Amino acid sequence: MWIPVQINENSAEPLYHQIETQLRSLIISGVITEGTLLPSIREFAGDLKCSVITVRRVYQDLENEGLLRTRQGTGTFVSHVGDGAMEEYKRETVGKALESAVDIGRSVHCSKDELEQIFMEIVERKYREKD
Repeated sequence: MWIPVQINENSAEPLYHQIETQLRSLIISGVITEGTLLPSIREFAGDLKCSVITVRRVYQDLENEGLLRTRQGTGTFVSHVGDGAMEEYKRETVGKALESAVDIGRSVHCSKDELEQIFMEIVERKYREKD
């Protein structure tokens, strides 16, 4: 199975974190569904042109979170993700991005009203583009 994960080698973000974040998002959003057999660690590492150790760490971290399960001799599968986990992930991910945006806005001395106006303009533009 091909997994749409993009690595940015120029990013300061560690490789394993880029892969883990994207794979988590694909699982929680339902793009990769429950029961899906993931590529072997070696195969996925080959596809991504990264170390087997990096992919092993990603799989282990996601298994510890309950998003993956490994069956000896069979492979690694996507576990059941409840609606609560999906909502929590969505809120957490968007919340972190917005907190970062607010921090940047405050660092350049934007008022609360200015930030709200910028935010609403972006939301309106993005949702217009989507339609």
